[in-house]
Amino acid sequence: MSNRFVSWGAVLALVVPTIVAIIVSTTAFAADCDKKCLENVGDQYRAAYLKHDTKLAPFAKQVRFTENNIEMEFPDATWDTVTQEIGTPLTLSDPKTGNVGIYTRIMQNDTPGFLVVRLKVDRGQITEVEHIISTKRNLSSPPTPIGDVNTFERDPNMSAAVPPAQRGSRAVLLKHANGYFDTLQHNDGEIRGTTFSPDATRFENGMKFAEIEKGFKTGRYRFNERVRDRDCFLLDEERSVAMCRGFIDHKGVMDEYTLTDGSKTRSVFREPHTWALIESFKVKDDRIVAVEATFIGAPYYMRSPWTKNPDSRTTKSVAR
Repeated sequence: MSNRFVSWGAVLALVVPTIVAIIVSTTAFAADCDKKCLENVGDQYRAAYLKHDTKLAPFAKQVRFTENNIEMEFPDATWDTVTQEIGTPLTLSDPKTGNVGIYTRIMQNDTPGFLVVRLKVDRGQITEVEHIISTKRNLSSPPTPIGDVNTFERDPNMSAAVPPAQRGSRAVLLKHANGYFDTLQHNDGEIRGTTFSPDATRFENGMKFAEIEKGFKTGRYRFNERVRDRDCFLLDEERSVAMCRGFIDHKGVMDEYTLTDGSKTRSVFREPHTWALIESFKVKDDRIVAVEATFIGAPYYMRSPWTKNPDSRTTKSVAR
């Protein structure tokens, strides 16, 4: 054989390793943002947000942005008005979906607020930003609960890593989140699809509600017509936390109703009304031990631009 020709075996010997290297390199690049990387991106985002400087974080050329379920050009809204962050944020992450979740407190000059952020990170770059910001100015009537940004102290359970034997799998985290929402919807005293630790506490916009299970067993939330468009977009397996978006609708037709102890009460919702929320559930030993939520009043039956498969009653949430 002339030396001008090279056998196919020789060609493959040269080319295949190169192709394999490219594939491995591409795969690694696509999945290079592990938990530490994602949470570092979350820190960079907070720094950029507070400085009003997008150059301080790894944003993609095109960023999809919403604040309080309104889609707009990025950056805008509180990116222009934030002046201070208060206290220590809670950062959650899910390398399998590329989502980062942040609960924090901010000031806009003299206006305090509870802010929750979702970031979508793709190949190390932020491609999606979702804000829910609750301040006294955008509360509904009847007022959404809101605490004091300066005195709020987060349940330490929320940020702590959970020993592997006590964690919930992704399926278990989804089960408890949906069980919580199922219990909240048409609440009549029955606990559906979840369990609570006796000391499980919920914070809503920084306001503390103790003894979650006891509150549900009274049936006091019967005015909740539905908890819809549920989307648990982040499952932090190390911390055993499910972070979910959803809406609570109140039809406004309920007047007086009876609690499980036989006492009478009246619904505070006198007209159609919706709460928009991002809520997180800490699961340990197969039960909910802590809950943190940021939510706002919204027009009745409002939907999120992020909702891919809108529903009205029964569809279960699926992690993306």
